[in-house]
Amino acid sequence: MRVLIVNTSERTGGAAVAAGRLTDALCNYGVKAKMLVRDKETQRLTVSALPHQKRCQWHFLWERFVIWWHLKFRREHLFDIDIACCGTDITLLPEFQEADVIHLHWVNQGMLSLKVIRRILDSGKPVVWTMHDMWPATAICHLTLDCRRFESACQECPLLPDGGSANDLAARVWRKKQQMLEGRNISFVACSQWLAGEARKSSLLKGQHIESIPNPIDTHVYSLGSKEEARRLLGLPVEGRIILFASQRVTNQYKGMDYLIEACRQLAVQHQHPKEHDDIMVAILGGHAEEVSGQLPFRAYPLGYINDERRIVAAYQAADVFVLPSLSENLPNTIMEAMACGVPCVGFRIGGIPEEIDHRENGYVANYRDSKDLAQGIWWALSEANHEEVCKACQQKVVQYYSQQSVARRYLKVYENISSHRHV
Repeated sequence: MRVLIVNTSERTGGAAVAAGRLTDALCNYGVKAKMLVRDKETQRLTVSALPHQKRCQWHFLWERFVIWWHLKFRREHLFDIDIACCGTDITLLPEFQEADVIHLHWVNQGMLSLKVIRRILDSGKPVVWTMHDMWPATAICHLTLDCRRFESACQECPLLPDGGSANDLAARVWRKKQQMLEGRNISFVACSQWLAGEARKSSLLKGQHIESIPNPIDTHVYSLGSKEEARRLLGLPVEGRIILFASQRVTNQYKGMDYLIEACRQLAVQHQHPKEHDDIMVAILGGHAEEVSGQLPFRAYPLGYINDERRIVAAYQAADVFVLPSLSENLPNTIMEAMACGVPCVGFRIGGIPEEIDHRENGYVANYRDSKDLAQGIWWALSEANHEEVCKACQQKVVQYYSQQSVARRYLKVYENISSHRHV
């Protein structure tokens, strides 16, 4: 079986990481899997780039301009919206024509247009679409937050100036997506049970097959290691307890750095003994880390944006607790990675986070937007939990649910089912 995995980027972003790991998992399981991306960043033979890179860049810029115009030339929400008005016709490429199954992932920012996706569906090839956020189930947004318009029909979009209208950009794209899906079936896969449940509520996906399969992780790469060696590699103090926060862009408001800062301030007030205070540090992994490090009451170590997987693994191995206070999440790769390295995790009760973290077993699930409870969770992981038991529970959870073999086996069933239905 030949599977073509389509994603905008090869390595940048959570969806890219997940798509790349799935490609490896499938290849290791005997499937001939290949990635097709717009942004190729390595020399991997299993990854192909779109041709005509200048045209691809034009697609990206034109879509941003159209969105910017609808936002009345305001930058706010410029990258919260995608309309898929232009993209590359991949049905003409040899990678597409050789494939038995087309597996879409995150295909925004000028990668595929709605017209191209319809051509993919019209090709007769079985199509699987892994949802990394809500965009396939909404008109234009990736994060719905408190908006429930997608349950009926997107219009009067809160991301548009003045709250949109009955025939705004969202309403028009919604109708185009309806036309794209009309009379066609896609096997949708959500990375978390929460996202699958939300997708089933979308009237856009009514009648479509939706199931949940988590992202895979290579447990040979993300694994236990020497805390001392990891800290030396990253230039972190060998002594003391480290709270780790990681995000592609630390200043992204949806990743909740403000809540971590407030939780740390509460910890500093509650545990004022100088020894306790000096013993706790915060390591920040991600772009713009230096912009927030000065706001923390503990010693902070901005590690910056790291592409080297060895150093990323070392960051987890160096930590005593990983904290991700996101305001909206699917099934975060970062929590999975930390747990694979035996590190307890703390996050809010939102999205797929409670599926990954078993409360007070391998981490702590805090009440949503509750900095006080977040602080309690961090303290539990640092001082109250049995380190050996928690470490073991973290690894067991990852091996059972997120290992390459487990996830590849489940996806193979999806491919076989959708292929057999095509031939009935």
